[in-house]
Amino acid sequence: MPTSIDLSGSRALVTGSGHGLGRAIALALADAGADVVVHYGSSADEAAETVDHVTARGRRSVALQADVTVPEAVDRLVSDSVEFLGGLDILVTNAGHLVERRPIRDMETDLWHRILDVNATSTFLTCRAALPTLLESRGTIVTMSSLAAHNGGGAGAVGYSTAKAAVSGFTRGLAKEVGPLGVRVNAVAPGFIAETKFHATFTADEARPGIIAGIPLGRAGVPEDVSGVVLFLVSPLAAFVNGETVDITGGQWVR
Repeated sequence: MPTSIDLSGSRALVTGSGHGLGRAIALALADAGADVVVHYGSSADEAAETVDHVTARGRRSVALQADVTVPEAVDRLVSDSVEFLGGLDILVTNAGHLVERRPIRDMETDLWHRILDVNATSTFLTCRAALPTLLESRGTIVTMSSLAAHNGGGAGAVGYSTAKAAVSGFTRGLAKEVGPLGVRVNAVAPGFIAETKFHATFTADEARPGIIAGIPLGRAGVPEDVSGVVLFLVSPLAAFVNGETVDITGGQWVR
């Protein structure tokens, strides 16, 4: 049994890795020895910075743009990633967004579909496109759920919590489907990770002390709290972990 994480020679695609959690995950994989494709939707400059950080660690990297809600764009992203890397061993479907806080009574159908598409449909599309290559390499997938999938999220986040609950369910189902074929699938469900654009946009400063007061560890999370768990899940240390959603909440959610 290995006692440290060595991903030398591994090839990874991390969606939404221009900043925040995605960047932290990409850098953790690179630190462990993996080459990383950095996907972005609109943050080209930030994605280029992530690539610079990865290559500074001696790993190969490239930034690729795609709208992960569009099947053809996702297929092209995965195809180009596989071509650049020479295969694929690790997929992390980090791309997602709350989009907008809106009560259900005021929510247009188009907004509902946007929220589900950018979180749940994007996960399905990316996994579907990558599976043929991951089956060849007997690789691993980590999806991005959320504490909101468990507790319903904050005000105006019904669409987001629904989408993230769908990601957790998708993860369990896919793990049963492809586990017998050698591909492990797990999810992470972060809670309040303060140093991200997500919470800078959607969590008011005045609400933060109350949130932290409800976390048994007494602090907000940081992106590295999430990337460390992802690193474990894609490593041989987690060889018998499949179909799980790992909560990263500092004890805010205890089942």
